[in-house]
Amino acid sequence: MSGEVEKQFSEGALGARRKVYLGLMADLEQGRIVPGQRLVETDLAIQFGVGRNAVREAMQQLAGRGVVDLTPNRSSMVRKLDLAETLEVLDVADVMTGLLARYAARHMPGAVQAPELAIAMTGLEDAHNSHDVIAFSRARRHFYRALLAIAQNRELQRLFPAIGMHIIYSQHQTRKLREVRLSDYRAIFEAVNAGYAEAAEAAARDHVANVRSIIMESF
Repeated sequence: MSGEVEKQFSEGALGARRKVYLGLMADLEQGRIVPGQRLVETDLAIQFGVGRNAVREAMQQLAGRGVVDLTPNRSSMVRKLDLAETLEVLDVADVMTGLLARYAARHMPGAVQAPELAIAMTGLEDAHNSHDVIAFSRARRHFYRALLAIAQNRELQRLFPAIGMHIIYSQHQTRKLREVRLSDYRAIFEAVNAGYAEAAEAAARDHVANVRSIIMESF
């Protein structure tokens, strides 16, 4: 296989895997798939128009991010958290979100990514006001990507996306939770934007505590 053909083959395989990965993440975000649902390999191959190898590779990637559970000789399943797992995720999120906000505030003065954080905050507010759950989730991702870019901590950039908060939000979609999240994100934004590291960490940890309190009401 020539170098050019090999390159095209590799890019095609990566593109197919990414198509499945992004498609399933969008399906989870938009409620087309739900925690606890089985994901059948052959059905996904047909749905996304890719080979089964691409589906398997995407499942491995999703498992690494904590989105799906892989069981030998059984279909993959969208991860569903019980109370104990939910609290474990929140404990990890508490520490890591606080650390992320602290680092971002430290590096905020002069950060070239500062406009992206402001755009994300505006997106969160607009989505909330228009009651657009999908746009809110998209803006939330933008918000955290901007924080990660500003923070300049490569280990946080590697680990933070694997925290299972996306599963928690998929299982607990309530207006009360969305309202609290918006208020909390604004507090985080203001502290980070001002460069106040301690206040930013406190706001981030308060956010996770608020999420925990609301979710506990449903168990």
